[in-house]
Amino acid sequence: MMHGAQAAIPALTSDEFYARVRTRLSLKVPAGIADPTVTPKRGDHDADPVMQKIAEVRPIRPAAVLIAIVDHAEPTVLLTQRAQHLPDHPGQISFPGGKIDKTDADPLDAALREAEEEIGLDRALVEPLGYLDVYMTTLGYRIVPTIARVKPGFTLKLNTGEVDVAFEVPLSFVMNQANVQRHSRDWQGLTRHYYAITFGERYIWGVTAGILRNLHDRIYL
Repeated sequence: MMHGAQAAIPALTSDEFYARVRTRLSLKVPAGIADPTVTPKRGDHDADPVMQKIAEVRPIRPAAVLIAIVDHAEPTVLLTQRAQHLPDHPGQISFPGGKIDKTDADPLDAALREAEEEIGLDRALVEPLGYLDVYMTTLGYRIVPTIARVKPGFTLKLNTGEVDVAFEVPLSFVMNQANVQRHSRDWQGLTRHYYAITFGERYIWGVTAGILRNLHDRIYL
């Protein structure tokens, strides 16, 4: 099922996209990362409202991811595929990122550290632009997505203990809501609903697709 009946939106150039991000977002740390009295507006419950009640009673797990927008003439999003041998979410498409450690100064620091550890992305090539809304997952993670401009031509060094491959997808493709679908699957006796994007042989779904949808809503609408 397609997400809504929205008209096609024009693709943005790199400069137009980055200008909108700077205008609409900031690097002020958003509320709700670790406060149980604050329920993030965005999360798995966007596609599946019943999941909000489940997420609210889970232990809070603060995390951060890097939405690395590579500064090509046609901008791309840098994504990873988790290693197949991992116990949690093996083989899934994700953004570089992970839990926020006590040694991290802020979510940005956590996102940059994780990107260095997972794929060897040099933070000197990364220009942070702003935070999206906190994204709450059914398992209690509260993820701060950090949008950044990345200089092209980088060389990555993958941590094969965590990542099988890193790849780029045109930003215009994942922002086109005609490519976004709402799927379902069984999970612990429940029918879960989630957003998904198919790009060639890549299946981008769940949290990653949900965060991309939030990116669309904040920057393109």
